[in-house]
Amino acid sequence: MNTNRKFIVLASVALGALGMASGARAAEALAEAGAEAVAPAVAADAAETGDGAPIVVTGLRGVELRSITKSPAPIDVLTGDQVTSIGRAEFGEALTKLLPSFNFVTNQAGVTSILRPVTNRGLGPAYTLVLVNGKRRHNGATIAAGSGDNSGVNPVDFDLIPSSLVNSIEVLKDSAAAQYGSDAVAGVVNVKLRDSDHGFNSNFTWGSLYGGSGSLPSWKAQADAGFKLGNDGGFLHISGDVRHRGQAWWNFPATNPNFYGSTTKPSAAAQAKNATWNRDGAHNGDPKINAFNLAYNARLPISDTTSIYSFGTFGHRESAAGNNVRRANSRASFDVLFPNGYHPVNNIAENDWQVVAGADGDVGGWKWDLSTSYGRHRAHHSSELTLNPSLGPTGPTHFDNLATYIFDQWTTNADLTKGIEVGLAKPLQVSIGAEVRRDHFKTLAGDPDGYRNGGYVYKAGDQFDDPNVGQLALVGAQSSFTIRPSEQADISRTVVAGYLDLGIYPLERWYIGAAGRLEHYSDAAGTTVGGKFNTRFEITDRFALRGTVGTGFRAPSLSQIGYAQTDNRTAIVGGVIVPSLSVLALNTSPLARALGASDLKPEKSVNFGFGGVWEITPAISLTVDAYQVTVKNRIIRTSNLAGANVTAALKANGYTGTEFVTFFTNALDTRSRGVDAVFQAGHDFGNLGKVNLSASFNYNETKIQKLAAPPAPLGTLSTGFVFFGRDRQGELSVGNPKTKAVIAANWKLAPVELNVQTTRYGKLTYWRSQLTSQDRVYGAKWITDVELSVDVTRFARLSVGASNVFNVRPDAYPELGDPNTGSSGFVYGPSPFAPSGGYYYGRIGVTF
Repeated sequence: MNTNRKFIVLASVALGALGMASGARAAEALAEAGAEAVAPAVAADAAETGDGAPIVVTGLRGVELRSITKSPAPIDVLTGDQVTSIGRAEFGEALTKLLPSFNFVTNQAGVTSILRPVTNRGLGPAYTLVLVNGKRRHNGATIAAGSGDNSGVNPVDFDLIPSSLVNSIEVLKDSAAAQYGSDAVAGVVNVKLRDSDHGFNSNFTWGSLYGGSGSLPSWKAQADAGFKLGNDGGFLHISGDVRHRGQAWWNFPATNPNFYGSTTKPSAAAQAKNATWNRDGAHNGDPKINAFNLAYNARLPISDTTSIYSFGTFGHRESAAGNNVRRANSRASFDVLFPNGYHPVNNIAENDWQVVAGADGDVGGWKWDLSTSYGRHRAHHSSELTLNPSLGPTGPTHFDNLATYIFDQWTTNADLTKGIEVGLAKPLQVSIGAEVRRDHFKTLAGDPDGYRNGGYVYKAGDQFDDPNVGQLALVGAQSSFTIRPSEQADISRTVVAGYLDLGIYPLERWYIGAAGRLEHYSDAAGTTVGGKFNTRFEITDRFALRGTVGTGFRAPSLSQIGYAQTDNRTAIVGGVIVPSLSVLALNTSPLARALGASDLKPEKSVNFGFGGVWEITPAISLTVDAYQVTVKNRIIRTSNLAGANVTAALKANGYTGTEFVTFFTNALDTRSRGVDAVFQAGHDFGNLGKVNLSASFNYNETKIQKLAAPPAPLGTLSTGFVFFGRDRQGELSVGNPKTKAVIAANWKLAPVELNVQTTRYGKLTYWRSQLTSQDRVYGAKWITDVELSVDVTRFARLSVGASNVFNVRPDAYPELGDPNTGSSGFVYGPSPFAPSGGYYYGRIGVTF
């Protein structure tokens, strides 16, 4: 679509929204409507979803809020339908499209492109706690490693939460470490499951990218149904979904034509053959995904005061990720196996499940809740269309077992809460509770052929024109992570915690909350105490101020303590893209200790928040909240290290000495400052339909306040290598947009519904390497999504839509590209939105 047409469409939407919101007739009617604000992005009326009006439970223990504007801390509420209707996006990416403070970086680097962690307020996934029905969701087994987050934590994988059973998502945008646990520094995401005892819903979505290479279509089918349990309000709600996403990529032609023969002086025959190469140098992009999820949510009253409940999820996902080409004239290829080079494929097979069981009730005015939960995630890594070149031309071209990752978590909670009359405006809300949690992280070594050094030396006839005769072949399964027996992990710890949470109203309009939490870790993290104080004061019936101050403590994750691997991909050294065999060493290993690694220390944080809430009318509201979060001793992976001392340490520990080394360390202190603003409005225009409008905005700036010095045992590093490089620093400070805005409009006039949403991603800076000359600024972009739905019968709905309807892509800097591959990841940089371009789709839904 050309620029003029794009401007006309956006201008029409903006002018129409402003006209409807500002008319005198609309203002008068809105004052009478009394509608509650539901979400920062537009959704259908909650009363029409069959699951009742929205009730917010996150952030205040023992209190249910029927309006997010009444909360002493900023909260966003999304509906499940909003998440499932975001085109091609998976669950995690959908959240980042709906919430301005959430971002993710499109990681296209082979095996790491499957897990794309979400950041919140400029802080990585380790700082946001994920709950399901108010209970802790278990972490995943795979670690964050790639563009955007190199912390090495094993975050919760949102994409393995069954979206078909999601009723709503509550997002607490405030530190809650003193209430919920040490990983709630940036906030809490609480996924609430469907709980109706009747009804059936199903839909099927099919769509395709506008363009690209590989397999462009994707599809998803899902269904859920509710049933009564007993005769006293019990229910069982079940769901299932299955989805497929094609492996697709959008790279550029490789510019280095020397694919066959000598790389510097190709013969006439090689030049002729090079002229036939199609320049297809990279299959990095979106991995192929085949997955299904099953879930249930159940509750059964067993007396007038007691109920038992349970919910659970199971997910299976198989992924295949493409990689950069291994050229026919490289030291990683043999003509007898791959005469035209090859694009290695990484395969990940995952099983993920969690079951929660509990009981709750009321005894003597005390509401109690006792529950236990067990969750487990297992990921198995294999590879095809690849080889370990050092094994020679007779070596295998696929590896069924390169590494296995396992994480399981068992959590038991006991909670009590009661409102106690103390002679003030409202009862004193007292909440106390305890938690016992056992975390367990384990990795299993793979086939030795995937990592061992076979020592093969190239011979005449191995390759066209024999460009590498007499040279050693590269070591290790290409484009893969491998784990050796010496790198295996089997580590666990127990966490025992107790909390006290008080809420009091000294005056009818003044709320004060205070919480304290004691946590004891069975490992070196020890014992910590955290606290939180928050308050809300209603200056008028429609305007209130609120604020928060709190402390947090995050123990090193088990993956940061116990994870090690060998990574056979590429790296940027001195501004140049080079082949890389990198060893991520255990922090406690002899290798890392020889290079100056020390025990990981817990991270400590302090947060402040201050904001205001203005209910302009019962149907129009504006909230603005400023915040600051400082984190000391942040744990980050070092840059690739090489030098004389590194080589000596590698050889002393059984490696060849040619590898790079990295390890986790307490590298820096950071400070994040920002502002969240949310505006919402809605009105029923009668014969002209219902309109809901929203606009939300986030400003965030993260600065590095202190950077650790390189340890002395590292010695002098080779040229181009540094302990903690500008690329790592840039990921934390300038690699995300400082500003992000989401503007949405929903219009409903039976049987038609129209949704339009546009998201503005502010500019960001890419610190590609140590060379400031390679810094690039990527300009702001508007991404617009449109969906039109029609109820064709009482039970059936048809929808058509497009994500990124104008096919916007990030700014391109071809000069930063890799001439050997043309991979778009280097050209587009760390894009905060999917660089795949536009995606169109159709959906049919049936509801009974």
